[in-house]
Amino acid sequence: MRFARVWQRLLGVERTVVERAEFDGETDTLVAHVRPRKRAWQRCGRCRRRAAWYDRGEGRRRWRALDLGVVQAVLEADAPRVDCPEHGPTVVAVPWARHGAGHTYAFDDQVAWLAVRTSKTAVEQLMRIAWRTVGAIVARVAADARARVDRWADLRRIGIDEISYKRGHRYLTIVVDHDTGYLVWAAPGRDKPTLRKFFDALGAERCARITHVSADGAEWIADVVAKRCPNAVRGADPFHVVAWATEALDAVRRDAWNAARGGKGGVTEQSKALKKARWALWRNPDDLSEAQQAKLSWIAKTHPRVHRAWALKEGLRLVFTLARSGAKSAAKDALEKWLSWARRCRLPAFVDLQRRIVAHRDAIPVNIDHDLSNGLVESVNTKLRLLTRMAFGYADPHALIGLGLLALGGLCPPLPGRANRR
Repeated sequence: MRFARVWQRLLGVERTVVERAEFDGETDTLVAHVRPRKRAWQRCGRCRRRAAWYDRGEGRRRWRALDLGVVQAVLEADAPRVDCPEHGPTVVAVPWARHGAGHTYAFDDQVAWLAVRTSKTAVEQLMRIAWRTVGAIVARVAADARARVDRWADLRRIGIDEISYKRGHRYLTIVVDHDTGYLVWAAPGRDKPTLRKFFDALGAERCARITHVSADGAEWIADVVAKRCPNAVRGADPFHVVAWATEALDAVRRDAWNAARGGKGGVTEQSKALKKARWALWRNPDDLSEAQQAKLSWIAKTHPRVHRAWALKEGLRLVFTLARSGAKSAAKDALEKWLSWARRCRLPAFVDLQRRIVAHRDAIPVNIDHDLSNGLVESVNTKLRLLTRMAFGYADPHALIGLGLLALGGLCPPLPGRANRR
């Protein structure tokens, strides 16, 4: 194998001529002097089209490459500018690095692969880069992967939700493909303008192809979906609907607890027992321990209003249990009976809940008919939170979005020189 070819393989570069290599003893760095091959020369760094010569730019530049053993390695080359008809004076494209990056493709890909699987601090120490550089590389690699892979071509069934990623009510809106399970889009914010950005990027033609949308009961999602996806049916997520019932149950329990205390700041045996009873009320009956079953029996005898609220919660959960078992007609009948029961239950929290469910009357049967829920989206949210903890938080939400698309969007690159084994 020729000497130049050996250096190309060691440095992980293609379409590149390695002119010479030298060792800088002062910085303990190996410097490889390189240049693009003739066919790859004098192209715009943004669009990769050939363009006229402009000037020498800022002279020679260096790009960090993967370490060779325990020694850092860099590539050094001229970085002139060309006069692109579309982008104006722009630094030429180089075959070993992305435009505007200070690292090679191989270096960026290895950092992105490690960021998906380990903590940000570990990546920082292993790759010998700054704290913020990890997030910048992750965002850059994700943006490059999105430009090369069209994940929206066959988008038909989507789930939409929001996730809190930072204190101070900082949220991301995320979109998941129900058919592939991939995270396909995310952006900071949780309002109508944020969601409109996704449908603007998707385009009117592809929006018309969307057939099913799952979401919680948020009006800002329902309004945008109704306008942008005229052919889609929107399903209310059963997890959120049952969560509404759990919240209503807890409101009834708190009222009984406050009454049992006998006034502000008071504590009685009844109030202590009610405070500890919430776990028995929240859990599914099949999962109750013996102590929790005894607690539930005590509530039935001493606090009938709370027990009635618990029965209403379980009745609503039964609707979706029947739907999952395939008894769709029975589930719809059970929903109608539940609404009638809740309407006359004399529990204000559940009367308000039935009004809320009636407002989403069209969306809930969609879930029953099509088995469409946001369970997959909630799973993606959980994994995003785990990635955030692994990385010890990102200051820039776009870095977190990039990490999510790499890990959960099927865009993570393989380790340099190896087959992709995600």
